[in-house]
Amino acid sequence: MTPEAGFHMRHKHLLGIEPLEADEIRLILDTAESFLEVSRRPIKKVPTLRGRTIVNLFMEPSTRTRSSFEIAEKRLSADSLNFSASGSSVSKGESLIDTARNLEAMAPDMIIIRHSAAGAPHLLAKVCHSSIVNAGDGAHEHPTQALLDAFTMRQKKGKIAGLRIAIIGDILNSRVVRSNVFLLKKLGASVVISGPPTLLPPGMERLGVEVDARMEHALEGCDVVMMLRVQRERMARGAFPSLREYFNLYGLTEERVRQAKPDVIIMHPGPINRGVEIAHEVADGRYSVILDQVTNGVAVRMAVLYLLSGGAIGELAA
Repeated sequence: MTPEAGFHMRHKHLLGIEPLEADEIRLILDTAESFLEVSRRPIKKVPTLRGRTIVNLFMEPSTRTRSSFEIAEKRLSADSLNFSASGSSVSKGESLIDTARNLEAMAPDMIIIRHSAAGAPHLLAKVCHSSIVNAGDGAHEHPTQALLDAFTMRQKKGKIAGLRIAIIGDILNSRVVRSNVFLLKKLGASVVISGPPTLLPPGMERLGVEVDARMEHALEGCDVVMMLRVQRERMARGAFPSLREYFNLYGLTEERVRQAKPDVIIMHPGPINRGVEIAHEVADGRYSVILDQVTNGVAVRMAVLYLLSGGAIGELAA
C-alpha cells in the first residue's frame, strides 16, 4: 500500500529500521522519488528546510554517509554545522552527552550522529530535544543505508516483495546487514546471508533469514547480491587466514555472479576493498549499481530530513 498524500512519520527520530512500520518505510522511499527529481535539476535546491539548523556529529570516519547528508542538507536549504571528534573537546575527554548538550544549547533542530558505540543515538534521543538521526552506531544499525539500498532495489527491480537477496561477507561486524534484514523482511523479500563461519554470528536465523556459509549455494537464484566490506578495524585476529584466502572463498567474481539470476544486480555499501570482497570487473561491470546507490543516498537522506521535520508526502515544495 502506498502512503496517502498528507501522511506523516510517526517518529521524532530515526534511530533504526527495526522500530519502523512497513508503511513508514514506503513513505520514505516514495518521498525520495520526488527528491531524486530535484537532484536532476540544473539548480538542485528547494527551500523546504530554510531556517532549520542541522548538526552533523560524526565521531567515526565517514566519506559517503557524511558527504551525502551534507549535500542533502544544502539541497533542502538547511543550515549545517559539521562536527568531528578530532580537533574537538571530545579529544580532551568531554563525554558524548556533554558534547551533545553543548551543541543543543545552540538550538539545532536535528542532530545526525555516527558513533562507534552501539546505542549512542538512542542515548542522545533520551537527553536531547532535537530530532536524532542514526548515521551508523557500532555494529548495530545504519538505517539510511538500508533505505537507500531498498530504494535502489525498487528502482532497478520495480518491487521488493518476492525478491531473493543474498548478503555476503563480514556479517558479524556489519551494521548494514542488520538494518537491511529488518527492512527487507518488513517489505516481503527473502534474505540469505553468507560469509566465513567465523564472521557469521550465531542466532541470525531468528531474524527470519537463511544462513549458508557456502557462497555458491547462497548465490543461487538471487535477484540481488549485496557484498559487505571486510571490517578489519573491528575484527579480532584470526577471523580468516589472509585477504587472498578470503577472496578465493568469498570474493565475488564473474564466475560466481553466474550462479545468480541473469538479471541480477550487484550492490555494495562502500568503501570497496577491490580484490578482497569483490573483483574489479564485477564492481565496474554491467550488473553493478554501486554508484546508483550513492546517487540515491542523497535523495533518501533528503526525504528522511524532510519527513522528520514534519513534512508530508503531499506537501513537497516545488
